[in-house]
Amino acid sequence: MLENVSLNYVTRVLDDLAAIPASDWDALLAAQDAPSPFMQHAYLSAMQTSQSATPETGWHLQVVTLWRDAPEGPRLAAACPVYLKTHSRGEYVFDHAWADAYARHGLEYYPKALVASPFTPVPGSRLLAESSAARQALLAALLSFCQSRDLSSLHILFGSAQDQRACEEAGLQQRSQIQFHWQNAGWRDFEDFLGSLQQEKRKKIRQERRKVQQAGVTFRAVRGPDMSDSDWQLLLRCYQQTYWEHGNAPYLTPGFFAAMRQNMAEHWLLFVAEHGAQAIGISLIGLHLNAQGQPSVAYGRYWGALARVDCLHFEACYYQPIEWCIANGVHRFEGGAQGEHKMARALLPTPTYSAHWLANPAFSEAVARFLERERAGVDNYLNVLQQHSPLKKSG
Repeated sequence: MLENVSLNYVTRVLDDLAAIPASDWDALLAAQDAPSPFMQHAYLSAMQTSQSATPETGWHLQVVTLWRDAPEGPRLAAACPVYLKTHSRGEYVFDHAWADAYARHGLEYYPKALVASPFTPVPGSRLLAESSAARQALLAALLSFCQSRDLSSLHILFGSAQDQRACEEAGLQQRSQIQFHWQNAGWRDFEDFLGSLQQEKRKKIRQERRKVQQAGVTFRAVRGPDMSDSDWQLLLRCYQQTYWEHGNAPYLTPGFFAAMRQNMAEHWLLFVAEHGAQAIGISLIGLHLNAQGQPSVAYGRYWGALARVDCLHFEACYYQPIEWCIANGVHRFEGGAQGEHKMARALLPTPTYSAHWLANPAFSEAVARFLERERAGVDNYLNVLQQHSPLKKSG
């Protein structure tokens, strides 16, 4: 553990999240503007303990924390997970071109520093802090951490609005991307929701749902605490098969899903596609729970199928979750990274943000020019998408 004392805080860099009580970390997270289950102590710890995100896989966790004196003893004032990365995989904000440019000039881009939830492109709070001043102090500690280790760069991915403002004030370079999110307008049921769409979109969705029904496929929704052994085994099998089919090794180990079952089951919802008595596919949804313990935001995470059925992906990953969200009063459903095809299913374009610092002044200037051009392109893309909304025109 490294320790540094500033005017108001003691900065400690820890090697293990277990050194911080889960209750302290999660209480700080809950006080942020955009908490999510993917920044909870149990979720990040599972990445470590399951050997999914470890130094051996290119993810070396360091936890940067700020502490202040309190009558009851040192109090956690700010914290974030920092991964020293030896590659750029599992991030969903692509900087491969930056790494290539470094290599062409004989410079080392890796290791770099990453503030993110591994393999999880879900927007939300990254810089956990009790106040704006503490957030700025945390950012200063992060930059000092990077400089002291001679790291090439710092990347804060999918940050919240508070994070974005803090990074802008600290002079970090801003980058934006587009995801597709569904917002619940208070529809009574799925048919009421369909009534808000343009006729051609409504017709297409009905046709796609009908194909799945005519194939004899039914769905069963089960919350994590009620998932059986066979449900968890099916989830793991489908998850692994999907990655192998795309030529990639699965990021998450079986131990990760075992940890989720033990420590975070209430944050998961599984849709099981069945053909008769045979399970043929799954869609896994993450859930953010409000202060009353009720789901308020849903996140599409993983899907997989053991049989080919036309339109099964759309039904499992969009229509079943949206129908469930309407029935359960969930405010928002986030469909994950990329995929403008989601717009036809009424998931609308939503900007997401990241912030970047590069130590090399020349490369920092070059990246700033690149980001300026990219930002103009993203803004134009967003405007074009918004003109093709599937919703009925008002007025």
